[in-house]
Amino acid sequence: MKAVGLTHALPIDDPDSLQDIEIVDPGNPQAADLLVRIQAVSVNPVDTKQRVSQKGENVPARVLGYDASGIVEAVGPDVIAFAPGDEVYYAGDVTRPGSNAQWQWVDERLVGRKPTTLDFAEAAALPLTALTAWELLFQRMPLHFDGRRHVGQTLLVIGGAGGVGSIATQLARHAGFTVIATASRDASAEWCRRMGADHVIDHHQPLPAQLLALGVGQVDVVLNLADTDRYWDVIGELLAPQGHVGLIVEPRGALRIGDPYKAKCIGIHWEFMFARARFRTPDMIEQHRILSRVASLVDAGELRSTAHTSLGTITAANLREAHRLLEGGGVIGKLVLSGW
Repeated sequence: MKAVGLTHALPIDDPDSLQDIEIVDPGNPQAADLLVRIQAVSVNPVDTKQRVSQKGENVPARVLGYDASGIVEAVGPDVIAFAPGDEVYYAGDVTRPGSNAQWQWVDERLVGRKPTTLDFAEAAALPLTALTAWELLFQRMPLHFDGRRHVGQTLLVIGGAGGVGSIATQLARHAGFTVIATASRDASAEWCRRMGADHVIDHHQPLPAQLLALGVGQVDVVLNLADTDRYWDVIGELLAPQGHVGLIVEPRGALRIGDPYKAKCIGIHWEFMFARARFRTPDMIEQHRILSRVASLVDAGELRSTAHTSLGTITAANLREAHRLLEGGGVIGKLVLSGW
């Protein structure tokens, strides 16, 4: 089968950093696995991090890819929720071969049925970021998706035009929050508004003054999806007492966890979407449930795909371009590729 793989950690401008390869089979299945014929993928910062963290030579070549949609071809003996022919979408497991291949084995507990109103590329844009945003907001933090229980509360999304920010904005608006997103360019600010942000401010300018201009002195929740170190002090200043901050980017050094974080009893919440699969937690099936709920919301018109740019078919050259764009920064929404 066709695939895109890597053998060494190389700069993305090196044509050998990602290569078109042929694989005999998609690897060893487990009892609860689905064999999925990949129709489309999207690319995330985790792909670039996994590429550059490669240690030594990998033989056979390692296959990346942690967002996919496709069609179930076969199922393991313990599978109960899917059958051949089902259209699915998922992020998968960072410890196993990825989705940049024509076929992939993936645990059914990490998979949801594809939204029927989206094509494969639009669906492939959603899993990793939707899981990240949902887990962070409604499982790591003590927040509530249903019932609009957060009307009157304000949520600040730092990095609102990125993949996670794009879906987090939609989820937070559904929960009742007034959402303020940050963006620094006209195009990214307009995207944030399309995703449902009530206000957009510039993260290159001082945040407190811009919030005061909106009549906001403090916020209840902050999602820092961009740079943990850079915004750490100002987040502590902006958060209301007993507020919450959600983080997905590891800091470059030690964070100061004293005041105002301690004085205000601010909750600090980390999210790593692959934790459940990596550690085989008893609640892995939560990701199936989240993706099923997200698909229902999409099909009901309450959430929209965050696919922004299509880079063509799934080839090494097109995936190198996706990695190059992500490493350069400023990507809006999600980059998708479809077909072989």
